Amino acid sequence: MVLEKNKEYEITIEDIGNDGEGIGHIDGMAVFVKDTVPGDVARIKIVKAKKNYAYGRLMEIVTASSDRVEPICPHARQCGGCTIMQVRYDRQLEWKQSKVMNCLKRIGGMEEIEEKMEPIIGMEPPALRYRNKAQFPVRRDKDGNLVIGFYAGRTHHVIDTDVCYLQATVNDEIIRKFRIFMEQYRVEPYDEEQHRGLVRHILTRVGKKTGEVMACVILNGKELVGKIASPIGAKSVNVEQELVQSLKDIPGMTSISLNINEEKTNRILGSTCRTIWGSDTITDYIGTVRYQISPLSFYQVNPEQTEKLYGKALEYADLHGDEMVWDLYCGIGTISLFLAQKARKVKGVEIIPEAIEDAKKNARMNGITNVEFYVGKAEEVLPKQYEQTGEFADVIVVDPPRKGCDEVAISTMVKMQPNRIVYVSCDPATLARDVKMLVAAGYEVKKVCAVDQFGHSGHVETVVLMSRKDK
Repeated sequence: MVLEKNKEYEITIEDIGNDGEGIGHIDGMAVFVKDTVPGDVARIKIVKAKKNYAYGRLMEIVTASSDRVEPICPHARQCGGCTIMQVRYDRQLEWKQSKVMNCLKRIGGMEEIEEKMEPIIGMEPPALRYRNKAQFPVRRDKDGNLVIGFYAGRTHHVIDTDVCYLQATVNDEIIRKFRIFMEQYRVEPYDEEQHRGLVRHILTRVGKKTGEVMACVILNGKELVGKIASPIGAKSVNVEQELVQSLKDIPGMTSISLNINEEKTNRILGSTCRTIWGSDTITDYIGTVRYQISPLSFYQVNPEQTEKLYGKALEYADLHGDEMVWDLYCGIGTISLFLAQKARKVKGVEIIPEAIEDAKKNARMNGITNVEFYVGKAEEVLPKQYEQTGEFADVIVVDPPRKGCDEVAISTMVKMQPNRIVYVSCDPATLARDVKMLVAAGYEVKKVCAVDQFGHSGHVETVVLMSRKDK
């Protein structure tokens, strides 16, 4: 049976899908419904009907699940950031634990994985205000009003909002003052379709441990220009110092900068930054390791949970001071510098040159000398290093992007015969796929631990410890 598009049905929600949407069945067909919770009885409208599944829009909650809560944010249903804020936090953690376990079973073929899974490491409830980075798109709505906020899920429609409950509270004041500044000086927001206008985004970063604050304005131009009244009418002027005066007294403000992105692209940041007040960077800590962060730096958005994630990776690596460790997809060296505190030598690989420069700076800043960093693809650098040196690794740590590890990288990892592989993953499906390959190559899963880095979203991080079977 194919369900009828635009027809309304009543459905009982039974499970949660990969992106946090509720799943129920109508006449045996799976139906995915955003904003629902297992246990809900809901009235829905079918918006897309395929042969074997359908998508529905929530019209009304007929009977609410006992796991349903009222989201603190009034924009939670529209915004793409908090897809499961309507689910009780303890149930969010249970679902994420099950998500990791089910992927390892279904995709990885590990039927007995449950006994190897440690309890998920969650945040302190209610898991709010944890993000240290925000990117606010700036636009005009169809009525010409200035809007600053976040994109609605799967769209480029900007939801105007004064508060995001996942972001640092200082952002509320930054955005309030920026609204006043743009209106006062008639600074024009960006028009994505016409590729006109000036202000594209506002980027903020906050050092969770240092309290240092950064504000960066992304421009479709090289200068921040507004308009002021003159005897002959409004004239265009550079208003950068007016912005500085508006923002510099916000507690913790350390860096105010402009980023230039004049390309017609969805990419938020351009390659050029210009500091107009304060420092080029802010600093923060993960554990005892200090990091220098620029507008372009990759840095974990939830450092408190990152410390727990990396602490688990370090525990699984089981270092005693004489190990040779490779850290693949090392970014700005966050895991590498953690590992270097207990290893003989750490070698990190990352494809982004700027990230490697940051990694080297962070190593120098922390006085860590037993690390080396290489620019390039892990699947290219690792084989080349192995062929040139024949060097075996005691431990390999991988923290790949969502697509997982390249097969060549996995093959080379196996050739290097590390005693232990510690796999840090942001996607349970690609994790399961890669772990299955490593198991087939002679490794076995010893422990698995999920970590909630992004409360109220469908994302989950996982650390897996694998050991060579002959060891």
